[in-house]
Order: sequence, then C-alpha cells, then structure tokens
Amino acid sequence: MALPSEPSPVPAYERVVLVYNPESTGDGPERAVRARSELADAAPHLEVVAVPTEYAGHARVIAEQEARAGRVLVVSVSGDGGYHEVVEGVMAAGDGTTSAAVTAVLAAGNANDHRRATRERPLVDAIAAGDVRRLDLMRIEIAGEERARWAHSYFGLGITPTVALEIERGGKGSIREVITTLRAFSRFKPFAVDVEGEGPRRFDSLILANIPEMAKYATLSDGDPADGQFEVITLPHRSRLRLLAFAVRAAVRGLGPQPHTDRFAFTTLKPMPVQLDGEVLDLPADRGVTVTIAPGALATVV
Repeated sequence: MALPSEPSPVPAYERVVLVYNPESTGDGPERAVRARSELADAAPHLEVVAVPTEYAGHARVIAEQEARAGRVLVVSVSGDGGYHEVVEGVMAAGDGTTSAAVTAVLAAGNANDHRRATRERPLVDAIAAGDVRRLDLMRIEIAGEERARWAHSYFGLGITPTVALEIERGGKGSIREVITTLRAFSRFKPFAVDVEGEGPRRFDSLILANIPEMAKYATLSDGDPADGQFEVITLPHRSRLRLLAFAVRAAVRGLGPQPHTDRFAFTTLKPMPVQLDGEVLDLPADRGVTVTIAPGALATVV
C-alpha cells in the first residue's frame, strides 16, 4: 500500500520517545529496550529515550507533553489500545485537525491490527529513514463532551465491545480468548440505535473501520487508511447463527468491499459500550455520536 510522503525542509523529528507499559503481560519492556539499542546503531543522530507509563491513561499525557515540546516521534510500544492513547495525546497537542507530532506503533500487544495493516518495513528502518507519511483518523464527537475523540483503526458497537469486555475479564491468550469469545457470543443481545435521525434500527454488529483488518484474524473490507473515507460494516439483527457465520466469513475469506463514507451519525437509545481501537467506552442513553474522517490527520512512519 503506497502512502503519500510528506515533504519537509527540516527533519520531522530529532527525538524519539519509546512509550511502554512496564507492567505489560507481553514483551513491551523488552521490545522498548531492544528498539532503543537498535536505533542507537541505525540512527545515531537521533536522541532516543524509553519512558515507562505509571498509570492507565499515562501514555496520552506523555504523548501530549512530548508533542508540545518540539520535533518528536512518539512510539507506542504496545498494541492498538496503547497506540490509541498516544494518538489521542498528539492530537490534543495539535490544532484540532492534524497531529502535533509524528507517531508510530511498535507491535507489542495482544492486538496489533494497525501495525499489521499499515506496515511497509521494519520500524527501526522506517524511523532511521525519516520518511513521514500521512494517514486518516476518525474523529468522534459525542454530545455533551467538550473534546473530540480519535480512532486510528475502528469504532465498534455490538458484539465488538462485548467480546472485548469478556476478554478483559477472562484474560488474554489464545485459548482463553477463544473461550471468552464463545461465552460472549452465547450471552450477547442485539442493540438498537437511531441512525441519522431515521428511527431505531437493530444490529448485532456495527463497525466503522479505517483499516481493513480487525481482531488479529478478521478482514473487514478492502479499505485504505489514507483514502479520505472509512468503511461501514453492518450486521442487522437476525440470529446468533448468522452472527457466527459472519465472524467465520470475516476470519476465513474476508467480507469483501463494504460501503464507505466520510460521515456517520447515530443516537444511543440505551446505555451501551462502544470500542475505540480496543479501548471500551460506556455511552449513556440518548447520546448523539457523530463520526467523521480527518484526511491525513496523523503523521506517522510505517
């Protein structure tokens, strides 16, 4: 996937900050140490530091502070959820339309969909080359909230956040995830939202996707994170068997081309969870949500 390069008269970054969770159950801390060592050899002109997070949400704070301080590349050594925090941070430091710093994700989490969908070469090589590219972001505006939220990969309702919550409770790991996913399917109930003010519609799943892959195995569409649109993947409520068939098809051969747009709006009818890049957010009833695309908002290296 060829993405447009961003011309720059000066280097886009002179400092690299590797943000990692020292309490991670994965190999985040080890990967951060290894990346710092490799960058010392591959890009000796760059200052490289590794910064551990100290609490939930700290990656967002670190990213915002670093983005305001100068020309920096903030690397999230994590999965999609950790990278979501970093993206939120650099966007908070920006002008509301573009990121204030360059970002990247070094895959070290349970779900690494964004890195897998956008990767062009080893990350250390990409950082050393300094080729900055622009990807779209989804902007999520929730009625009653002052600041917009951002999603680099997807925004999901229905079975998506339900499975995520079960995995958080049941633990990560391939066998445990299979068990908790099956349990989520057995307990899942459809949801209804008012789409674009046209009245209630019942769904089993509704996903707005900026990348074509999700949940490690599923191929949702043929979308591109730099085309100025996101895909709308819907599954109206039918039966659990149809929902299971939908999931199997996505995992085995993909769902194929899907409708796409640059705007989607709905209103919740009951309290419900939604998922942004792996992070679960609870929405109250009667809350309007508008999702738009921000073309080229995120500066990154891939």
